[in-house]
Amino acid sequence: MSCLFNTGTLQDPRNVVRVMKRLIKSTKVSNIRFHDIRHTHASILISEGVDIVKISKRLGHANPKITFEFYAHLLPNADNDIADIFHQAIQSNTK
Repeated sequence: MSCLFNTGTLQDPRNVVRVMKRLIKSTKVSNIRFHDIRHTHASILISEGVDIVKISKRLGHANPKITFEFYAHLLPNADNDIADIFHQAIQSNTK
């Protein structure tokens, strides 16, 4: 698998990882795997409330179920929001 850069040339992913490791070492930041950047990206999008279907598409997953299975643990308060919405709807309909 190769990456296409804005110059139109293919880049060997191993070279990208080598450069990343060099940058990590020179900046003295925590060592992470290249794939961890993908997880961080998805996690930040989820924490910002981006729709899981859009995130799934961005990650190239075949369907949102795959994305949800990986990242469902990041949505622990989703039911609380739904409960609040339901409560407000009932309150407004009973007045």
